[in-house]
Amino acid sequence: MKSSIIKIKRIVVDAVKNFNDSDGWALASHVALSTILALFPFLIFATALATFLGADQFSETAIELIFDTWPASIAEPLAKEVHNVLTVQRGGLLTLSAIAAAFFASNGVEALRVALNRAYRVTETRNYFLLRLQSISMVLAATVGMLIISFLLILAPLLVTFAEELVGFLPWTKQVSLPSGFLRFGVVLLLIMTGVTIAHKWLPNRKRRIKSLAPGIIFTMITWTLAGYSFALYLDSFANYASTYAGLASIMIALVFLYILAAIFIFGGQINAATLYLKNHPPRPKHQRNG
Repeated sequence: MKSSIIKIKRIVVDAVKNFNDSDGWALASHVALSTILALFPFLIFATALATFLGADQFSETAIELIFDTWPASIAEPLAKEVHNVLTVQRGGLLTLSAIAAAFFASNGVEALRVALNRAYRVTETRNYFLLRLQSISMVLAATVGMLIISFLLILAPLLVTFAEELVGFLPWTKQVSLPSGFLRFGVVLLLIMTGVTIAHKWLPNRKRRIKSLAPGIIFTMITWTLAGYSFALYLDSFANYASTYAGLASIMIALVFLYILAAIFIFGGQINAATLYLKNHPPRPKHQRNG
């Protein structure tokens, strides 16, 4: 027990030290701003693709998937502005604006790559164009994933209703249909965890096994949940951003919130790097150090 506590302490100390030495706070600002700048292009591209494929109601589901896990005081005003942007009529999918939107959305992925390379203490040596292609592919994969999930979320209640009408009343259908909000929330959490895992696995310039990434991912998911609850409580109880920033309040709140999430995400990478370093460089016994 004592040795585990000492090990955890060494990991945390090493992670905090390297977080500060590698400009973790500045990188968190970069990731937060890049996320905001990438959010609208990503949703514009995703909506254009969905409309091209005939999913005209995708924007509503996409907004729910993205903002369901955000505190309501942050999500509601931002979701309203996102909805206003997505309901503007645009041309076809293969327009220059849609392609540009996909490219600018990939900047958010590149910001995560820079942060994780610094967290894992590696230098980027891969080809820029291949990396950019990977980022755009991730944007496309995320879009397709959201399309599939939104389709399943819409299809599930219809299947339950069809089963009730076809077979008559089934006791378990009531249990399936009642927690639909909880089910959607669970799907969103699973989607977020998958995204975090993919980011840690594929973005840095050194591949690692999923098992070695678990400490940082678990830390990120738990701390994100606590941070979201705490920040929402802070906004409801103490903060009054509207009096300070007026019409910019919602975007300022979102930036601060994303800054906190980005710092936690980067620190999760630092924990993984510190854990791996301690595993490869275990401390020598005291009698060897003295000798």
